[in-house]
Parts: sequence; structure tokens; C-alpha cells
Amino acid sequence: MIKKASKWFKSRSIAIKYFIFLFTGSLVLFGLLAWNNLQDAEQLFRKQVLTDAKVIIDRTNLYLDAYLDNVQNILLLLSTRDDLLDEGKEQEAIEVLRKYAEKNSTLYKTLYLVRADGKVMSNTQVYFDIIGNPHLSALYKQAKSSYGIMISEPYDSPLSGKTVAFILPITSKSDDEVKGMAVIEIDLIRLTNMLAQFMNTRNQTFTIVTNKNNVVNTFDASWPLYYYALLPYNTAVFPPELESSFVSRISELPVGITELNGAKGKLVAVKSGMNKLGWYFIAFIEDGYFYQNIISLYNNYKTAAFVWVVILLISTYMMSRYVTYPVRTLVAKMDRVRDMEVLPSISVQREDEIGRLAKSYNAMMERIHHLLTETKEMEMRKNQYELKMLQSQIAPHFLYNTLACISSLAKQHKTDAVRDTIRSLVGLLSFSFDKSSEFVTLEDELEGLKMYTHIQKVRYGDKFNIEMDVAPDALSCKILKLTLQPLVENAIFHGLAPQKVQGLIRIRAFVRRGKLMIIIRDNGLGMSSLQLESVFSERRKAPSKHRFTGIGIMNVQERIRLHFGAEYGLRIASVPEVGTLIRIELPELSFKE
Repeated sequence: MIKKASKWFKSRSIAIKYFIFLFTGSLVLFGLLAWNNLQDAEQLFRKQVLTDAKVIIDRTNLYLDAYLDNVQNILLLLSTRDDLLDEGKEQEAIEVLRKYAEKNSTLYKTLYLVRADGKVMSNTQVYFDIIGNPHLSALYKQAKSSYGIMISEPYDSPLSGKTVAFILPITSKSDDEVKGMAVIEIDLIRLTNMLAQFMNTRNQTFTIVTNKNNVVNTFDASWPLYYYALLPYNTAVFPPELESSFVSRISELPVGITELNGAKGKLVAVKSGMNKLGWYFIAFIEDGYFYQNIISLYNNYKTAAFVWVVILLISTYMMSRYVTYPVRTLVAKMDRVRDMEVLPSISVQREDEIGRLAKSYNAMMERIHHLLTETKEMEMRKNQYELKMLQSQIAPHFLYNTLACISSLAKQHKTDAVRDTIRSLVGLLSFSFDKSSEFVTLEDELEGLKMYTHIQKVRYGDKFNIEMDVAPDALSCKILKLTLQPLVENAIFHGLAPQKVQGLIRIRAFVRRGKLMIIIRDNGLGMSSLQLESVFSERRKAPSKHRFTGIGIMNVQERIRLHFGAEYGLRIASVPEVGTLIRIELPELSFKE
């Protein structure tokens, strides 16, 4: 990776290197200063928020302690009225409880006086008589074992909803016997709402747990849902409750500041010590909140960074425009030398070293252009000469064998056969020596092939037959001269002639999807896979003296691809003792196009 980066950097221009050095150095310096200042600001803000949270928690604990004192005062006042537990005083007791409840309606939900015989008086006596409260019997048992005010764990009361009970046993003034108990069920929703005024926002919330890991604060449906988004609530029940695993975790937190994961991400927890109620107050602050209030500072740094980058870009542009522009122009012109058709020159308007370099470049380009032109012309003449030579090669031995066959036919007085053979030979030579064009129609190519095969049948007799199946629309298609003859010649000499049985060559031509398809199949000796691989290397071998021309399969392939492109050409498949199949793919062209 480092080597690649180093190689890339070395290949860049002076302007880019200058820009990278200047930009990187300035960016690192600016980034370090910005990061340091942002970190300091974040730490200061975090410290301030946590300090404020501690102050709020301390004040909340003072409020809860005062709340406890208020409840204790009410319970102590009720304990002085042990006469309210006497029989016949039930209505008076109910009225006293209602009076206390009305004066402290923001704090208490339900007040009870419970006699030893189980009789219950309440400030909401009608509702109690209908609904009842099954928890009072358990609370009475706890009160008998206590000598002072006792605070229960949170529970669901039929009259008060989720609540916490403050209990005080009441004894007789005459014999110190327990006559009953006074119970106050507090309004946890109101208590939670009062505390939420200090802590509940989009970014911070709180919870209160007892020393037995029970949650005191309760769910209030009137609150916005985002109040509950920070902590993991179990929504499968109503009202939703904090997940038990999360309650266990926060109960085990040490007093002070701790980090833990909440429902939306990392939280900062500030846990107070146990207050007089035996409760722990825990404030939760979203970790991202510490960054939100420094957004303005962050935006200032972004603006400064943007201005700095713009200044860097402008200064780099000016430097490259007035200092490195001529060098980059020269480099750009030299890069275009890859295009051999257009060799660009540079206008010289300077007299310094760069001007002299531009003049030398222009002189070099003129010389290269001249050499390229000469080389290209020589190459074209050479290619044309080679194609003409290949097309006009006629093996002397072929002529000797053909003339010997004609002489033999003449001695046998086979005048018609002599006439047909001479006509075929003249037509074949005329077709081969025609220099008017490299291209002929498929129909003309097949006529020349028929003349060639007629001569070979005179020589070999009934050694082979040839069949042609050509679609009418394929006859007018353009094809390179001497494309089929070398392939048929190869099939005769290597596939059919060595056999002792009569062979067959089938030629089929048709047009499909804009392509001219020609298939040549023989039932000759075939080729092995090794022989098949060496077919396209025959161009490097000396041509056989028995062949009509020196054009081989490799030459046919190269000529097709030279004129029509690499997607066209020959495909050969062969199986030993079965035969060979050659498929030729050419574009569908006509002389009208």
C-alpha cells in the first residue's frame, strides 16, 4: 500500500505535489488545533453538565427527605389519635383522613386507619368498600414487627395505582398495646412528575430504585414518548416497565459517575447515595448530548476550515497557472503522442528554458511525423505485396500434374474430358490472377471452387465427391477471394486422399442474425487434439509443392480478422477416423453496401 502511494505521488505534477504538501500540513495543523479545542470544550461542558446533575440530584434528595418528613408528621399526628381506632369512631376517623388528604392532595393518594380486628377506614371509604385493598393485611403484619415508620416496596394498589406505603403502628396510650396502624399510599405519578421537571428532557432522564432493586418512579401516559426513548422499556406490558436486566445493572452501579449502554446508545449515569427513604436516585444523560451544545463552535471551525481550503485551492491554482502551466501543457501535448494520427505541436511564446524545450519538442514531433508517415506507407505496400503474392501463387507441381492428366486424357481420345479440364484450368487461373479486387461474391468463390474440384477429380478419379447447399440470399454476400479453396484443398489432401474409401465434402452456407455462416464438413481421417492445436501454426511451415497455392488455414484466419475484426474467423472441430468440421463466420456484406 505504501509503495503504491509512493509511486502515485512520484508520478504527480509539481502543482499537485505543492498542493498536497501545503494542504496536508495546514490541514493537520488546523485539525490538531480544532480537535484540541473541541475536546477541551466537550470536557468542560461535560464537567458542567455532570456538576449540574449532581446538584439537581442533591436537591432532589433533599426534596425527598422533606417529603419523608412531611409524611412522618402526618403519621405522627394520626398516631396521637388512637381513639379513632375505637369502635363507634369510624365515621370520625374517615372525616379526619379526608381532611388530611384534602390538605395534602399533591402528595398523598390514599390514607388508611386499620384496626387490630381488621376494620379499615379510608379517606375514599366508598371506593374501598367496593374495591378493597388486599395489600393491607400484609402491611399490618409488617407494622406489628416495627416500632417506627416503615416504608414498603413499590406495589400496585387498587385505589392508588402503583404506589409506596408509609406505615406507622398506633399503640394505646393506656397500655401500649398495638391498636392498629396508619397507612399512607403516596401518589407516585405526581411524585415522578415533580421530579421530572428537573431531569426529563430529550437527552436526559432518571429513575429511582430501592435498596431491594425495585423501581419507584412510574410510567405516565401524558408524557411525550421521547421521555422513555433513552432507557430500555418492556412494552409488552402496560404500563411499560424497565427491563429487569437493566434494573439489575443500574442497581449494581457504584455511587458517582458511570458509563453504560441504554436503548439508543451510550449513557452517562450519575448515581446518588441512599437517602432517608432507602432509595437511590440515578440520572441518565445521553452521551451525544455533551456534543450538541458545542455545535455552534463546531460550525465555526467548519466555516474556518472551508475558508482555509478555498484559500489553498486559489493559491494552488495561481501557482499552477503562472508557474507550472507551461510545463503541464508540454506534458499534455507529449501524452497525446500516443495518437499516431495526430502529433500536436506547441505554440512558442517564451524565450526561457521552457521555450527552448518547446521548440525542441516541435522539431522532434515533425521528425517523428515524417518517419511515421514513411513507415506506414512502407507497411501498407508490404502488406499489399504479400497479399498479392499469396493470391497469385500457383504451385508448378500442380500445373505439371494437371497438364499430365490432360495429356493422358488426350491419348485416351477423351476429347470432352480434355475440353472440360482445360476449361476448368483456364477459369481457375483467370480467377486466381484477377487483380481487380480482393473481394468476390460467394457465388463467384463457389464457381472457382467447382473448377478446382473438377481438376482434382480428374486427378483422383472418384476418390471424393463434393456437395453444396447454399441459401439463395447468401450467394450475393461479399467474401475474400480464395477463402474456401485452401480449406477444401486441405480436406482433400489430408483427410480424403489417404483413405481407401470414397470421401465426401459437404459445403453449406446461409445467413443468420447479420452473419454469413459457411460450414465445410468432410468424413476424412480427422485430427487428434494435438494436430488440431497445431493447425493455426501452419503459416510458419513451408507450403507443399503438391498444393494449388501457398495459402494455408492460418493465412485464411489472419486475412479474415485483418479485414473484418477479431470476432470473425474460423472454428475447427475434428474427431479421428470420423472427420473434420470447419465453421466460417463473416459479416453479411454485399457489393451494394
